Amino acid sequence: MEGGNGTAVTEFDLMGFSGFGSFRCPLFWGVLCIYLITLLGNSLIIVLRLADSALHSPMYFFLSHFSLVEILYTTTIVPRMLADLLSSRPTIPRASCFTQLYFFALFGVTECCLLTVMACDRYAAICRPLRYPTLMTWVVCVGMVWASYLMGVITGTTHSIFIFSLPFHGANTVHHFLCDILPVLRLASGSTFWGKVENFAVTVAFILIPFSRIVVSYVCILATILGVATTQGHRKVFSTCSSHPFVVMFFFGTGTVAYMKHQAGSFRDTDQILAVFYTVATPMLNPFIYTLRNKEVTGAMRRLMKRYLWSP
Repeated sequence: MEGGNGTAVTEFDLMGFSGFGSFRCPLFWGVLCIYLITLLGNSLIIVLRLADSALHSPMYFFLSHFSLVEILYTTTIVPRMLADLLSSRPTIPRASCFTQLYFFALFGVTECCLLTVMACDRYAAICRPLRYPTLMTWVVCVGMVWASYLMGVITGTTHSIFIFSLPFHGANTVHHFLCDILPVLRLASGSTFWGKVENFAVTVAFILIPFSRIVVSYVCILATILGVATTQGHRKVFSTCSSHPFVVMFFFGTGTVAYMKHQAGSFRDTDQILAVFYTVATPMLNPFIYTLRNKEVTGAMRRLMKRYLWSP
């Protein structure tokens, strides 16, 4: 729908995959498989944490909430993406666009906060082991998790309400496969200055600062690891902590590159693949990274299978 200058926009055209042509069908099946693996893998982490007392520690408490957010984050994006890949003219009603933008911002900010919380937990466990039980009490852990959700709710609410309180007349083509903040904001007819300022502030507060905090935490952890006397100690600490930096670098790296391109107005069809990585692929990698190299999680998985599948 391309309305006239005086016609209010009631739906948006999502043109993120318009240039993919015949590649849209294999992309549909690839995204569908990734989504199903994401749901299964992250749900397994949550179930294992609830079912096995060996995983009732702050580290796995944070990880289970991180897995929950990953499920909700991808569910906000992928079902609509799959439907659009099969549509010749993908459109989304204005109300649905508002809802998707709200939950995308909510779970995206929550995920950034939880990654920071998990880095702080590993820092306390390795760099302050004697004080760890007093630093990371259950009251503190629950408070940090709920603070992460609260930051997501506040950000999602302020962004979505502000953007959709602006008038939309005429242009309704969103050059993305989802209702992200900047692509929708560019279509507004009114002044978008404060929206861009707000978006920049959120970027600094929930992307740059958390990423910097995580980097500092792991620099301290690395210095502590190098101070461990034995090679066995090096190996143990590296195996415990190497997975989290990988998730951080992959999520923040791909997201930042794609976001900066979009902010500069150069978000082309080829960059959609990069956006797929930080919105779809990263949540799928989470279960593999945190389980395949983690003896406690694999042990809990074996005990769960033995209890329900192999026991008489």
